[in-house]
Amino acid sequence: MKTSTISPGTTQAWWRKPYPWLVVLGVLVIVNLLHAFPRYLSLDESHSRTMLNAGFSGHYELLVLHVVTGNIAMVTVFLQLWPWLRRHHPSVHRVSGRLYVFAGALPSAIVGGLVLVPLRPAPDGSLGLFLSAVLWIGTTVMGLRAARKRRYGEHRRWMVYSFALALHTTLGRVLFLMMTYIPGFKMNVTVLIETANWASWVVGLLIAHWWLEQRRSRAKKAAGATARQAARADADHVTDELSLDGFDLEELSKERTRS
Repeated sequence: MKTSTISPGTTQAWWRKPYPWLVVLGVLVIVNLLHAFPRYLSLDESHSRTMLNAGFSGHYELLVLHVVTGNIAMVTVFLQLWPWLRRHHPSVHRVSGRLYVFAGALPSAIVGGLVLVPLRPAPDGSLGLFLSAVLWIGTTVMGLRAARKRRYGEHRRWMVYSFALALHTTLGRVLFLMMTYIPGFKMNVTVLIETANWASWVVGLLIAHWWLEQRRSRAKKAAGATARQAARADADHVTDELSLDGFDLEELSKERTRS
């Protein structure tokens, strides 16, 4: 009897594997924690990296709340994207997901984009920050809504976009530093800040969309290969059954040709 065999798959390119990118994300999270927390948890207004509005006494406290919830969002993004944790500890994955939504993304976006942006004394980059906050809230709510309706495929797509927006502040800092260290590159600081605040979340969303489409394409190819393999296996099975029943397949083919 014939048996179908599965040909070994080709080696996956390193950039398509999750763990190299998870390491990069982990480094970004740690750097952000070391950069933000010591400065703002001292509760000393003189340590603020953001210019405070002298006409609003609670500006610094809201800024601290935004920083804390934003870092909760980044840590929980890392936990959400860790494949090993998702497979072996699904309960931790679910809890970190709820923390991401209710203790990280939503409060950080609301406070940072809808409350703090209008309070900024300098308008540099404000429009980009405001739009990114609105999109962050929207993608997070849509992802939560899809999960509650058990539309998990849709949920994952929305949350990937939400995660990309969660990282936009850190990506903005990276882009800002990269542009300032380019030899011979000169740009007005206001324009540079505006560019970094827009490019950080626009580039992040484009990368997220590209990644999702790549995964969808690979899934379709894998499904097609599986269907073809199943069809071949069925054909082999029919051939084997006819042979076991005493049919001469070559003779049957000749008879069909003569008729």
